Amino acid sequence: MGSNTTEAHPIIANRMKKAVKAGLKIIVIDPRKIDMVKVAHRHLQINVGSDIALINAFIRVILKEGLYNPEFIKKFTVDFDRLTKQVEPYTPEYAATITGLKAEDIVATAREYASSSGSMIAYTLGITEHHCGVNNVFDIANLALLTGNIGKQGTGIMPLRGQNNVQGAGDMGCLPNQLTGAMSLANNDFRARFEKEWNVELNPNAGDTQTRTFDRLEMGELKALYVIGENPLLADVHMNHTRTLLEKLDLLIVQDIFLTETAKMADVVLPARSWGEVDGTYTNTDRRIQRVRKAVDAHPDTKEDWEILCELSTIMGYPMRYTNSEEIWDEIRKLAWEMYGGISYERLEKEYSIHYPCPDESHPGTLILHERFHQQETAVSKSSFVPVDYTEPLELPDAEYPFTLTTGRRYESYNTHTQTRHYAAGVKVKQTEETVDIHPDDAMKLGITNGEVVQVRSRRGELEVKVKVTEQVVPGLVFMSFHWSETPTNVLTLNEFDPISGTAEYKACAVAISRI
Repeated sequence: MGSNTTEAHPIIANRMKKAVKAGLKIIVIDPRKIDMVKVAHRHLQINVGSDIALINAFIRVILKEGLYNPEFIKKFTVDFDRLTKQVEPYTPEYAATITGLKAEDIVATAREYASSSGSMIAYTLGITEHHCGVNNVFDIANLALLTGNIGKQGTGIMPLRGQNNVQGAGDMGCLPNQLTGAMSLANNDFRARFEKEWNVELNPNAGDTQTRTFDRLEMGELKALYVIGENPLLADVHMNHTRTLLEKLDLLIVQDIFLTETAKMADVVLPARSWGEVDGTYTNTDRRIQRVRKAVDAHPDTKEDWEILCELSTIMGYPMRYTNSEEIWDEIRKLAWEMYGGISYERLEKEYSIHYPCPDESHPGTLILHERFHQQETAVSKSSFVPVDYTEPLELPDAEYPFTLTTGRRYESYNTHTQTRHYAAGVKVKQTEETVDIHPDDAMKLGITNGEVVQVRSRRGELEVKVKVTEQVVPGLVFMSFHWSETPTNVLTLNEFDPISGTAEYKACAVAISRI
C-alpha cells in the first residue's frame, strides 16, 4: 500500500518479485499503475487519500464473514467492540464510492488477505504523507491484528524506510520523545541510566518535531537552526515558505557531504563524510544491524559526524571524547542493553548481521517480533484496536485547480538528489530532468504533447516542467517527484500536516496545468 517499491526500494522489490515466482500473491494498492503492477495478482487503483475507507471496508467484510479468530481477539486485544462499531458504515459499496474501486474487488481482497496462511502489509510514504497519516497506520495495524497476521513468519507490517539507516537514526534517539534504544524520554528509570552515565540532568519533556520547530521559527521563538544530513529547502512542502523561515534565522548551520540548496543559505557549513568514508553500524528496515567499514580515504578537511558533534560539545563546555565508533557503540549497548546488549562488533564480524532485540551475547537476535502472540497461553499485555474514520484530502480539485498532484520518488534520483546527481563519467542515467506525468485524455483536452514544457500552478506557487504523457496515472491525477532543484516541486505542495506526527500532506494538493 502506498509504496512504489520497484523505484523507491528496488532491493526489496526484487525479493518480492522472486517470491512471486515461488507462488506469492501480491496485491498492489496505489493510485498509479506502478511497475509492481506487472507482477501483481490484483491492482486496486484507489483515489488519492482514500486508504482508511478501503481498510475499514476490508475489516467490515472480515467481521461479517467471520474470517477472524475470536479466541485470538479475546486473548490478546482490547476495544474490539469499538472497532466493530466504527467500521459498520463502511460497506464495500460505500467504500467503492470513496475509493473509486469496484465493491467486488474490495470483498475479494479482504477474503484473500484474511484467509491466507500468512499475509504481510508493506507500506511507505503513500500511507504516512497525509494529514491523516498516523490514522492510516493505525488502521493497517487494526487489519493485521484482527486477522492474527502478526508475530509469525510471512506476516506482519513492514514500513519500508525512506533512506538507508532511517530505522537506525530513530533507534538512536533522533525522535523527539525517545532516548537511545527507543526508550521513552518520560520514563524516569530509563532517563536515570543516561543521567548517571553522562553526569547530567536530562529534560524529561519531549522535544519538537520538525514541523513544530518550523512553527517556532515563524513565531520568532527560535533564532538558530542546526541541520545534519537534511535538505529541507528542497524536501519540505511549500518551498517559498520554508525559504522565508530560513532567511529569518540569525544563524543557520548545515552539516553535510555536499553543498545542498539549504547549505548554500547557511552561515556555517561543516563538511562531513559519506557512507564509504566512515566506520560504524547501519540498522536495516527489518531491524538487522550490520557493520559498515571505511572503504576510501576522506578529504582531510572533513570529519565524521560524531567527531564534529564531540568537538562542538567540548567547546561548549561538556567534554565528549571517544577514540572510535566502537567505543560509542559499546556505550549504547551498556545503556540500552535490552535492545543491543548482545550485539558486539566482534559478533557482527563473525555473524555478519544480528536482529535486535538481542539483550546478551548468548541471545541469537530476534528475527520475528511479537511471537508472544502465538506462544503464550495467557496474555502478559494486550494490544488495543484504534478505530479511525475516513477524512478526505484537505485540498480537493475545483474549477480553478482541476488536477490532484501527488508526489513521490523516481528510481535513480534518491530523495533530494543530493547524493546521486554528481555522477561519474560513463554512468548512464535514464531520467535527467523532472516531468509532470499526465494521462493521455487530460493531455488531449489541454492540447499538450509529450515533451512539451507547461506551467503547473497551485495556490502557493508555480513552475515550468516538461510533460510526460503516460497511463501510469488516471485522468485528473498528475505526478511529480521532488528530486531536481531546477524544478522545485515543493513550491506547489500544501503546507498542512498530520497533527500527531507532524508529517506533511505531500500526497495530495490541487493544481492547474496550462500551455506556455
